[in-house]
Amino acid sequence: MREIVILGSTGSIGVQALEIVAAHPNKFRVVGLSAGRKNPALLMEQAKKFNVPIVGSMAPAPQTDGVKVIDGDNSSVEIAALPCDIVLNGITGSIGLGPTLSALAVGNKVALANKESLVAGGELVMKYGRDKLIPVDSEHSAIFQAMLAGKESDVKKLILTASGGPFRDRTDLSDVTVTDALNHPTWSMGEVVTINSATLLNKGLEIIEAHYLFNLDYEMIEAVIHQQSVVHSLVEFNDGSTIAQASPPNMKGPIAYALAYPERINKACAPIDWSKSHTWNFSPIDNEKYPAIELAKRCGELDGGLPAVYNAANEVAVAAFLAQRIKFTAIIELVEQVVQSFGSNTPTTIRDISDVSAIEQSARMKAEELIKEIA
Repeated sequence: MREIVILGSTGSIGVQALEIVAAHPNKFRVVGLSAGRKNPALLMEQAKKFNVPIVGSMAPAPQTDGVKVIDGDNSSVEIAALPCDIVLNGITGSIGLGPTLSALAVGNKVALANKESLVAGGELVMKYGRDKLIPVDSEHSAIFQAMLAGKESDVKKLILTASGGPFRDRTDLSDVTVTDALNHPTWSMGEVVTINSATLLNKGLEIIEAHYLFNLDYEMIEAVIHQQSVVHSLVEFNDGSTIAQASPPNMKGPIAYALAYPERINKACAPIDWSKSHTWNFSPIDNEKYPAIELAKRCGELDGGLPAVYNAANEVAVAAFLAQRIKFTAIIELVEQVVQSFGSNTPTTIRDISDVSAIEQSARMKAEELIKEIA
């Protein structure tokens, strides 16, 4: 029986993780849950259903017999430190960094779905060692699995796949609406992740994440458009072989793999139906249409606090777009302007989480200034 803690339990990753637990009650026991402000009632329903003794909620939560509630902004940080076999961090945004560090500091392994932990605080997280992290993002889970086919020194290149979002076949993005951008063709995800997929900024975040997870230079990490979202990523080895991991676009596969690793969960997700014909297309990314990826690589290569600036500026820009304060095309333009405004003035060494918070706060303030100028 593996004891697990789930952070962000009311979000997409958390809900699917609990479905896996429900389907395999003899393999997992949930010893802690946490959630943000949006749905404390659902959090308590989950705690009752799975007999979870302690939960963390950023919002006041209804009292439930037998459940201890830790509330407040740091509730996920406290829950992440509970003794367990593995912590699944399904929190969206850079607020997930604190809980990741909290879990690692007490020796817990982390199934990481919160890519911002590595983007904003990669240097801090990696001090605990890569062996403490199991990736949950479908792309990084695919790479993690494919790399088992050879030695790390044999790897020549990582190729992350991107669906291309809802606008891969659309040239004019000047009149994109929020509804348009949230209409993802292959994945069902939260709003922020879906918008990031539409701008392909999510692939920029994932390239930075891959750099830390797999200890490879940015020049060895690429991305391609694969609209079917069946091949989740590929690893090219020195001998010319390329190993791919493929499965239908469903997050339950990588979630289950991370929670049970090194075992595999029977029927975690539906397999590919080989009785039918399949066509899988791959095409290069148009960097003029999607400049976020090259911008991410530049930030990553300069290192220090720039990846945190990149991520924080995007969080503000996406929120502004969802609130219809700026146009879709302004999201990445805004991120680039914020990054350029920092440049060489960004700290090159991240000492602790307070450094990350200060950099992010400055980036958010700058982004808000620019939004007011163009709104």
